[in-house]
Amino acid sequence: QVQLVESGGGLVQAGGSLRLSCAASGTIFSINTMAWYRQVLGKERELVARMPSSGNANYADSVKGRFTISRDGDTNTVYLQMTMLTPEDTAVYYCNVVLTTTADQAATGSAFRYWGQGTQVTVSS
Repeated sequence: QVQLVESGGGLVQAGGSLRLSCAASGTIFSINTMAWYRQVLGKERELVARMPSSGNANYADSVKGRFTISRDGDTNTVYLQMTMLTPEDTAVYYCNVVLTTTADQAATGSAFRYWGQGTQVTVSS
């Protein structure tokens, strides 16, 4: 069983900053990709930032230069530092983790995707 627990959302004024956290716990053998998505009511969920286990992070064009994704391998936590927030950043933010729970899964390239419960970010103008 794997759990993802998010925190850090809230209400902020335009131009402000917030930091989201998402901690993965449970039966985890290895973590591949950690990412953040966001969704506005009535719209599709969109990728905000993704960080693979090795290599560079990638970002949606709309957040480049403002958001930074990072991860802590010791605590299985992914962060999203958001700066220069605008009302267009208002959404529910979800963390997403692709991981394996056994050595066999890792050896065969099998992995599973898990989602956090979502945290609301509201940016006022």
